[in-house]
Amino acid sequence: MNYQEIHDRAADQVGPYCKNCPVCNGRACANTIPGPGCKYPGNVAARNYDKWQEICVNMDTLCPNADPDITFAFGGRTFSAPVFAAPLGSVDLHYGPKYKDPEYNHILIKAAYDSGIIAMTGDGVDPAIMVSAVKDMTEIGGIGIPTIKPWNKEFVFEKQDILKQNQIFAAAMDVDGAGLPFLKAMNPNAGSKSVEEMKEIIDYAERPFIIKGIMTVNGALKAVEAGAAGIVVSNHGGRVQGGTPSTAEVLPAIAEAVKGKTTIFVDGGIRSGVDIFRAIALGADAVLIGRPILNMIYGGGAEGLQVYLEKITGELKSTMTMCGAADLKAITKDKVFIP
Repeated sequence: MNYQEIHDRAADQVGPYCKNCPVCNGRACANTIPGPGCKYPGNVAARNYDKWQEICVNMDTLCPNADPDITFAFGGRTFSAPVFAAPLGSVDLHYGPKYKDPEYNHILIKAAYDSGIIAMTGDGVDPAIMVSAVKDMTEIGGIGIPTIKPWNKEFVFEKQDILKQNQIFAAAMDVDGAGLPFLKAMNPNAGSKSVEEMKEIIDYAERPFIIKGIMTVNGALKAVEAGAAGIVVSNHGGRVQGGTPSTAEVLPAIAEAVKGKTTIFVDGGIRSGVDIFRAIALGADAVLIGRPILNMIYGGGAEGLQVYLEKITGELKSTMTMCGAADLKAITKDKVFIP
């Protein structure tokens, strides 16, 4: 199947909240929670998408004619593209009953590995979700990144013990989930984490650790101080806090502050290879993509992810060729024009 066929098939598999729009731009589902929407005023996901589209790329074809190198290194491993699959949770509730989290992750983890990238998986109130994901990761040599909610420290350590026992490649924490009601109701020390608490969690992990949910320079500097191997510039699509700026707007200042001190990922509204180019030009090392991958898996299973990845990496390579960038390091800020 091709991209359009798989996307069209997804229309019968997702819903009722997700509308399987031609381009996932955050408008049709703006205030649908449950669903893929976001908190009042419901404009954060749309702002994420729109701000990437405002950035223009600068063409320059007076350069050597060569196939661009889009390989990306993190944590001592090299991946086929600067794209990780973003963690998603409660997929049956938000996107449609075809899959529950363990079933979705089962497809995602292996399909991402087969395509040369890596899957980050979500967490939830049911501990079996992460245990199931870890089992799937062990079958491909531990290649995956379970994302742990900012539970209380004791529970986080229990989950990290599972990762250690199974030699999982890396771990993450979506600190932007700190305001979730089930975390606020949990004691002690669930939710927001101090630098000292985060450092203790990262030290205990004994593997590359990514902090997801960074939206300020100060937050990025604190993540580096805590020892994060990577940060994800992410506002969770506005699901946990409305009224935030887009990730594209805050990325340049964050990159200026911590570039080279940690690996910088960005998440939110990235839908094409051109968007990936824009993100790297603004200082990211790689991107996370969630909702479009989910729709393609709902429409075509493992093949859906493979077809989508081929589409966006082809777009990235084409943009690099037209803008004179032979590899990811050559995608610098002068390669884009911000009106």
